[in-house]
Amino acid sequence: MEIIGGNRALRGEIRVPGDKSISHRSIILGSIAEGRTEIYNFLNSEDTIATIDCFRKMGVSIEVEDDKVVVEGRGLKGLNSPGSILACKNSGTTMRLMSGILVGQDFSTTLVGDDSLNNRPMNRIITPLRKMGGNIEGLDNEYPPLKISPVQKLNSIYYEMPVASAQVKSAILLASLFADGKTIVKEKALSRDHTERMLKTFGVDIYKSNELIYLNPPSELRGRNLYIPGDFSSASFFIVAALILEGSQIVIKDVGLNETRIGLIDILKKMGGNIEISNVNTLNNEPVGDILVKYSKLKGIDIKGDEIGTFIDEVPILAVASAFAEGITAIRNASELKYKESDRIKVMTNEMRKMGVAIEELKDGMIIQGNSSLKSAKLESHNDHRIAMALSIAALKANGTSYLSNHECINISFPTFFDILLENIV
Repeated sequence: MEIIGGNRALRGEIRVPGDKSISHRSIILGSIAEGRTEIYNFLNSEDTIATIDCFRKMGVSIEVEDDKVVVEGRGLKGLNSPGSILACKNSGTTMRLMSGILVGQDFSTTLVGDDSLNNRPMNRIITPLRKMGGNIEGLDNEYPPLKISPVQKLNSIYYEMPVASAQVKSAILLASLFADGKTIVKEKALSRDHTERMLKTFGVDIYKSNELIYLNPPSELRGRNLYIPGDFSSASFFIVAALILEGSQIVIKDVGLNETRIGLIDILKKMGGNIEISNVNTLNNEPVGDILVKYSKLKGIDIKGDEIGTFIDEVPILAVASAFAEGITAIRNASELKYKESDRIKVMTNEMRKMGVAIEELKDGMIIQGNSSLKSAKLESHNDHRIAMALSIAALKANGTSYLSNHECINISFPTFFDILLENIV
């Protein structure tokens, strides 16, 4: 795909699709709830459709009409044996979260991914689910396919998270719905808490005190009407585009502002970004509001510590912002990036070097010399949707026309990305 750089600006009012993380969870919890769940502003993407297809194979009626989805829940123990493998495609969220549900069922299942997902480590969920009594096996005890067999009962546990991971935490909390007592998860570093918020919306007794999350297993979940806020991770590409493209000013409407997701805003403000939030309200336990962004002269900063967990998915686009900041930006404690759809540290380092960015790869991050004048290049997405979108924004600032291969992977999370970009670039 061609991306034309040069003197361009981003202007207008933008709406991004529904949050991917929350969309996944709405299908998962709606499927095991009693009664109907109606979901509005659902993200209809390859990843979320993978979750829908898996639950349909287990007997759940799910009707999709544009961005509205109706789920007829079957209850905690009402799922049927799928009769064949469950294909999670490229969705790590589907595989990890569904594993938590499936260890509590009375039938056997096998979860498999595409080539990329099958090379992503799953021992981080296998270990705690086995501690709960779950019967789950992976290839070499680590990789998909995951084979899950029924057990007589699951045990509640106290589990201290070794790393900040919302998917691992969610797998444990979902399994604890089927356990025999109160489960406690200790989270030393903050990770996104959409699962906790949505469990509460569905009527589960779950609460947090300091670093500890407590969940008492319910007798049932109750179907709900849900509105999915705009995906902040999707919005982040337009936020950075507006900050680095001179003359830009945009408003992104109805974006999710969950504090465990918007760490990027704090970082960009520290770098000098002109970002304002307004019209904040709460829907289904999730804060939602508008984000105003204006072109800004950024400066480099040091980024490290536990705060990384609140913007781990946004590090690729943060690297792009850092390339245009005055001075040096150092990003550390982001080793989780190695285990995403690609090794995002290595990939962003290699691809941005093609464009003339002075960037050094670290084992847990990168160091970027900013104030770059980018040149056009032939860029490779490595079939990673966030890499593809980050490189697309960088290419807008380059001199000349860049070429991005395998841009179709963007459909995993944001099928309308280029449509919105082209509508608002001037």
